Parts: sequence; structure tokens; C-alpha cells
Amino acid sequence: MPKIVECVPNFSEGRDLEKIQRIIAPFIKTEGCRLLDYSPDKDHNRVVVTVMGEPRSVKKAVIEAVGKAAAEIDMTKHKGGHPRMGATDVVPFIPIKDMTMEEAVALSKEAAREIAANYNIPIFLYEKAASSPARENLANIRKGEFEGMAEKIKMPEWRPDFGPASVHPTAGATVVGARMPLVAFNINLGTQNLGIADKIAKNIRHISGGFRYTKAIGVDLKDRGIVQVSINMTDYTKTALYRVFETVRFEAERYGVPVIGSEIIGLTPMEALIDTAAYYLRLEDFKPDQIIEHWLL
Repeated sequence: MPKIVECVPNFSEGRDLEKIQRIIAPFIKTEGCRLLDYSPDKDHNRVVVTVMGEPRSVKKAVIEAVGKAAAEIDMTKHKGGHPRMGATDVVPFIPIKDMTMEEAVALSKEAAREIAANYNIPIFLYEKAASSPARENLANIRKGEFEGMAEKIKMPEWRPDFGPASVHPTAGATVVGARMPLVAFNINLGTQNLGIADKIAKNIRHISGGFRYTKAIGVDLKDRGIVQVSINMTDYTKTALYRVFETVRFEAERYGVPVIGSEIIGLTPMEALIDTAAYYLRLEDFKPDQIIEHWLL
């Protein structure tokens, strides 16, 4: 059986659809690589792309897309609600079928080495591919963002794993690694007060004493006149979506603020939503193989 890997690169462009089409073109034209989804966000000024396929084909398409992003995106002019440090901000490889995490790590390191060599972009390895415990968490690497990276990268402890010890003048720096499937899960609040979203995000994220396998920030959605708790669930099998959602709703009530909606960005594992549906419907002894689509070949 062929090995299958997923990759979810995040590019720092969510507003210019023509630029986005040029960046994602390699995922469409590369044989053995399939573009599954891309989700531009104007407020975040970011597009999350999901591709899947044969490891070598996916790696080839990713490397080409990083080059396209470096040519299209000028980080000195970039503004958006989401933390970022490069034109291609983060490139995670996720083993899906007949592929081990160790193989995904090896693939990510190959891609990182080639990106650095081809485009002179400094690359940091993270998650399962991290070269030190301090680099496992993406937030630690990205702290300071593009504007602060020029000085940060000069520090011995933040020397890149591949590429020059200086940021690319317009493309910044990129993080590459291997990880478990991640659920990008955002919860919208009926208020314009960003401070409330920030406080709730702090309460639920692991680094501040909240839920394990949960990362969160407050984001101002200016176009909609609301704020958002933007969440990455790094292991939905150990911290459920419904548990985080209910906690955000409970915390929002402290400030007299309603939860007015939520959204999934990109693709998500079916089990993450089954677990949530089973909780709210109070299903007893429900199993994934009771879902018709589970049996599709």
C-alpha cells in the first residue's frame, strides 16, 4: 500500500486571491499530490492549505509553494490578526496511512533542508522534529514574530536548524516539523472587547495553566465587529473540543458575553466531531463504525 502524508502549510496572505492562487498552484499541478482545501481569512491575513498524497510528491509541491510565497509576500508590509514570522509561516507534515511519525519527521527535515538551500530562508524545526525541547512549541519559536526575529535569530539558543542565521528580508523565517492531526477551532464572542477574548484564551491554553494540548489567542475580527478565541487543538483524542467549547462559554458568561458561533478551519478528523456530537446528544455506547461513511472504500 502507498504511504500517505498530509501537509497543512500556512501562508501569510488571506486577502489577495490572485496571489493565493499562484501560491497554491504547485499543489494542483503536482502528480501524486492532491489539494483538499484552502481557507483564506481576511482578518488573520492568512491562508491555511491542506494537501495529501505520496510523500515525495507532497514534499516537492510544498517546496515549490514556499518559493512562490517568498516571491509573492512581503512581510515588511504584512498586517493581520494572527501571529506570524514568515511568508510561509509553518509547514507541518502529518502521517496518515502506512507511515510512521519517524518517517514524517525525516520527510520534514528533508523539506526544511531543501527550502533553506533553495530560498535562503532560515528554518526552525518544531513538534516531533524539534532539535530541542524549547523548540517543540510553535509559540516559543514564533514569539516576537517577524518584526522581532531579526534580533532573536542572532541569539545562540535561537540559531536556525537550517539556513542562514539572519531573516530573509521579505520572506522572514519558516517553521517546519511533524505532528499529530490538529484541529483549528475558533469560537466567536458577541463583543468588540478584545481584552475579554485574551483573558479567556489565557485561561484555556496549556502554557498558561489551561487544557493540555490546547493553544489559544484572542483575535479582533474588525470586519465583523466581534472578537474571537482562536484555538489549535493539538491532540483532540486527549482534550475534546466540547470540553474547551463549554469552558469558553462558561468563562464568557462571567463578562456577560455570549458565544455566537464557532468554526473549523481547514479539514478535521471525523472522530473529533463524532466525539462532540456524542457528548451533546448524550449518545450511549456510540461507535465510529455506526457511521455509514466509515464503511466507504
